[in-house]
Amino acid sequence: MADRKGDIAANLAKVEERISAACAAAGRGREEVTLVVVTKTYPASDVRILAGLGVRHVAENRDQDAAPKAAECADLPLTWHFVGQLQTNKVRSVVGYADFVQSVDRARLVTALSNEAQRAGRGIGCLIQVALDAGESGRGERGGVAPGRIGELAEEIDRAPGLTLRGLMTVAPLTGEYAGRQRAAFDRLMDLSTDLRRDRPAANMVSAGMSADLEEAVAAGATHVRVGTAVLGVRPGLR
Repeated sequence: MADRKGDIAANLAKVEERISAACAAAGRGREEVTLVVVTKTYPASDVRILAGLGVRHVAENRDQDAAPKAAECADLPLTWHFVGQLQTNKVRSVVGYADFVQSVDRARLVTALSNEAQRAGRGIGCLIQVALDAGESGRGERGGVAPGRIGELAEEIDRAPGLTLRGLMTVAPLTGEYAGRQRAAFDRLMDLSTDLRRDRPAANMVSAGMSADLEEAVAAGATHVRVGTAVLGVRPGLR
């Protein structure tokens, strides 16, 4: 356990250095960017180590892994983000622990989240996942809605009791015009965020960037970066 804590601490320090350097290069304050550590596939013991090292925001993308982990870590001062594609039959469980759902991408999901938030007496912060590779279906390969549908989904969230629209999220696309152009993708997301904030100034979260491209996200103006591998190491399934 001591070795694991040392490894995580060293990795976390390197990521903090990267974020600080990116903020300085962009003329931004370090406090403008929140690090969300993605703990998927890693045990609750790692979450405890992270909390002990000062991490306050953690993310998961699979409810079957996240629910027991969140329950085991319920005593820790953490904010939980759900960042994966969310099926409606998992909503009740996710609402039990998630403070933010960053992957809202359809009206049916909004309805389900609202119903469960009211039942549980909880308020859930929602980010609309934007698919910059959306094709004719209006959805991206990894979920999300086309930019042209942000407005209608924002209105759905505005009308949904128990939910608050907090901003936008994207994953740098692997196909389409933004494939391999992370900075351009994140700049596009910032433009969409500016449009959204004209009528909803409180929806000011912009979640973009991961281990490989957090610098581009910070340069574009992201407020939250989602980093897993650079902090916790290569996941067992990816070795």
